[in-house]
Amino acid sequence: MNTSVNADTISARIKEQLPDATIRANDLTGTGDHWQVYVASKKFEGLTMIDQHQLVYKALGSWVHKEIHALSLDTAIPK
Repeated sequence: MNTSVNADTISARIKEQLPDATIRANDLTGTGDHWQVYVASKKFEGLTMIDQHQLVYKALGSWVHKEIHALSLDTAIPK
């Protein structure tokens, strides 16, 4: 079980890059390494979905593919 990654730490890392973000992080397996994450931010305006996802991956840094083995990511622009 990966105890260093949880919903709060994921949200904190993303908020460092996207302070206005609304974030929902769900541990899909209870092991801390498979996540479904929803991020809505005004910083996504004018960006492609790929660019939006890259911002989130950048925020998560080395966790992606090390501590986080699977990531289902949904991004949105708040209305």
